[in-house]
Amino acid sequence: MKPHLILGIGELLWDLLPEGPRLGGAPANFTVMVGRLGNHAAILSRIGRDDLGRRAVESLDGLRADTEFLQIDASHETGRVTVALKNGQPEYTIHQPAAWDFLLLSDQWVRLAERADAVCFGSLAQRNVTSKQTIQELIAQTRQDCIRIFDVNLRAPFHTGEVVEESLELATVLKMNDTEVPIVMDLLGLGAESGPEADLRGMSERLLSEFPRLRMVAITRGGQGSLLVARDGWHEHPGIAVDVVDTIGAGDAFTAAMTHYLLRGASLAVLNEAGNRWGAWVASQSGAMPLLPDAVKQTIDQAIASSGR
Repeated sequence: MKPHLILGIGELLWDLLPEGPRLGGAPANFTVMVGRLGNHAAILSRIGRDDLGRRAVESLDGLRADTEFLQIDASHETGRVTVALKNGQPEYTIHQPAAWDFLLLSDQWVRLAERADAVCFGSLAQRNVTSKQTIQELIAQTRQDCIRIFDVNLRAPFHTGEVVEESLELATVLKMNDTEVPIVMDLLGLGAESGPEADLRGMSERLLSEFPRLRMVAITRGGQGSLLVARDGWHEHPGIAVDVVDTIGAGDAFTAAMTHYLLRGASLAVLNEAGNRWGAWVASQSGAMPLLPDAVKQTIDQAIASSGR
């Protein structure tokens, strides 16, 4: 099968962890994983003309992520985020401004978007009006059959109801975690209720009814698995038990695996299995882009294939 062209657009940055800097940013994490799964994965972002920018390109070139379309900013630094871990959960201090706040819609990016099979974007990179306009215009340039994944990725205080609503009007798939669901509903003025999984499903169905372009809502629940709600059915997964090292990038791995199999017409059950398998593996490693031995990939691929039989 010919590799699909999948784009990740938004922030490319360095997570400044206690043990040292690690390359990250949700679109970059997503792009690396979809590339590892065998797709042509391109990262659309902007870096500074600095050492961190050069190191970012060097790192991504070795991780199956196409860096040809990265923009260079002579006026702003490559993005940085200070990360503190509390019980394995990351807390972020996102420095601004950064080069990725100033994404520009080039003809090269538009031509790429017109060929894309899927594109993933979030809310954080839309904190600046320049990048917000670029991202939304680029998403609008994709084909009608292109899968448009809005991975909410809320990071206070960089989210607004306006950004969430405008993004949902463009998206065909919405991905968020269970703690983000009530926040999103509140930002949209739709109300939110806490409670059992039926409420998560009900809120997902409400979002599908409010945004006609949406085809599916994906909700991750950490170690408790995930819930997928489509227009013609739903499926929940109990999760994969692992010893968690840190959760940085686990949600992005879920999104990448889900997208990879969605492009192949997989069932909701297989999408859930794939997302949980890869998300759990990343959570069992340190950082968002850990080394991936061929034997590990083969084992996970086989487990996912078995789930679809």
